[in-house]
This record gives sequence, structure tokens and C-alpha cells, in this order.
Amino acid sequence: MDADSQTITIHLLGALFAGGVIGLERSFHGRPAGFRTHALVCLASSLLMLITLYQLKWLPGVPLDTVRTDPTRMAQGIMTGIGFLGAGVIFKEGLSVRGLTTAASIWITAAIGILIGIGFYFPAVLGTALTVGTLSLFRWVEAKLPSHFYAHHFVRFDRGNAMPEQELKQFVTSSGFTIANMSYRLSDDGFWFEYRMVIRTINPDNISTFAAALRNMENVRAFRISPTGD
Repeated sequence: MDADSQTITIHLLGALFAGGVIGLERSFHGRPAGFRTHALVCLASSLLMLITLYQLKWLPGVPLDTVRTDPTRMAQGIMTGIGFLGAGVIFKEGLSVRGLTTAASIWITAAIGILIGIGFYFPAVLGTALTVGTLSLFRWVEAKLPSHFYAHHFVRFDRGNAMPEQELKQFVTSSGFTIANMSYRLSDDGFWFEYRMVIRTINPDNISTFAAALRNMENVRAFRISPTGD
């Protein structure tokens, strides 16, 4: 194996390894774009950048000063194309949007593949380590940080036995929530009256406690609490 073949092999195996490591973390958490997707994205990016690294192989025998290429244009094209793949893993699940982190991990995996493709190993290795650390360690940090939890909530009563608005608001706030965007709905048949709102709390355990309290109220005919998230 000549020196060029060895270099190409090292680049491609390095890209496959870096993409696989990042993809393993995504697969572990059950994401649709996981081990194979990230490995292929990184490998493809490295392959495409090898085209610019060995651009003289395109036109053998052509003098060096006649070849005019801009390697950064290939990198720009890769990152633009990866945007379509990243958009494919972002989806709406109920009232939540999921896949944003996976899309970001695909994008940075492509960038790492570009670095490995041109042989810029130190930032590629460091970037891989930081990416895996962000996806795993930062998940734990994020879970420990205080944050607000939002949910869409509606509660239904008989039309003639609806809980007064002020009483309902006091009940919701006493359960640890604040209320935003209160709205009202009367069913088409005129039998049911609904309150709809967005509720917020800093303690996610309040949601299950609140649901249990609503379940025990005899005048409640139906309710829904739909947490939102990224």
C-alpha cells in the first residue's frame, strides 16, 4: 500500500470511528438517526473532502498551475446538504417538537468528517470528544438545572354545573401552576363547557398530582394535560 492509500485509509477509518462514537450516544437514547446515520454522514463528509485534498488526481498529467479549485466550496456544499438530512429528523410529536438535538449532532458530525477528510486531526478528535460530552454529560446537567415546564390543559364540565372561573384559577394555582392564555369553549351540542389554558410549573411532579386531583372531582367530565417540550 502506497503512502496515498495509507493516508486515505486513515482518514476514512477515523471518520467512521468518530461518527460511530457520536451515533452510539444517539442510538442509546432511542433516536431515529443513530449509530449508522452518524457514521455514514461523517464518512461521506470525509470522502468528499478527500476529493479536494487529491484534486490533482482528477486530471492526471495536467500542470499544477492550471488547476484552480476552492476546497472551501466543497465544505459549504456538504454543510448545506446536511441541513436537509437534519430537517428530516425533526418532527412534531403531539404538542412537542423532537429531534432538534439529533439534527444538531448530525450537522456537527459532518463538520468533524470534513476536518478528518483534510487531515486536520486534532480539532476533529477534540470536536468528537466535546460533542459526545455535550450529548451525554450536558443531559445530566440540563436535568439538574431549574426550569419551567409547560403543558396545554383543558377541563370539561356539564354546562349547568361548570366550576366558576375564579374557583378554577385558585385550584390550579394552589396546585403549583401559573395560568396563561385562558380560553373557553361550549360544545356544539351545548352539553359541555370547557376551559382551555397553558399552565406552567417549576416542579414536573406537580403534573401527576394535579391530574390525580382532577380525577377525583365528581363534576369534572373530562380533562387533558399535555406537556410540551423540545
